[in-house]
Amino acid sequence: MLFIVLASAASVQAQKFALVDMEYILKNIPAYERANEQLSQVSKQWQAEVDALTTEAQTLYKNYQNEVVFLSKEQKQTRQDAIVAKEKEAADLKKKYFGPEGELFKKRTALMTPIQDEIYNAVKDISETRGYQLILDRASDTGIIFGSPKIDISSEVLRKLGY
Repeated sequence: MLFIVLASAASVQAQKFALVDMEYILKNIPAYERANEQLSQVSKQWQAEVDALTTEAQTLYKNYQNEVVFLSKEQKQTRQDAIVAKEKEAADLKKKYFGPEGELFKKRTALMTPIQDEIYNAVKDISETRGYQLILDRASDTGIIFGSPKIDISSEVLRKLGY
């Protein structure tokens, strides 16, 4: 029985865990901040384009409402078609830029993936060197209530990355 208790204690001590704070790491990587700023600028530019088309559609609709009593049936249909086309153009542009597979998603992936891969490789190297079986991110909502600063390797990851 004593052997089983000692074997269990030895196996528990053999498992090593560490924490990283991805928010802290990312805030200290200048390339991440530059990428975020670039994404923000592009997003604002694209949103302005979508807003301009939406405004055009609203203007067409207001003009139509003001003039509807003076228009023939064919003119009404032509105006309605123009309004619908402009609204569709705005919706399509919004989807192109901001949809699930849109330009913003592609740009974010292109800018962030190399940074994330670099961090992952640094964490993996440290994990293999120091024998960690599990590394948790304290910045995510994983339910970590307390993590000892002694097992936080965030600064070590930054040093390995050269920051």
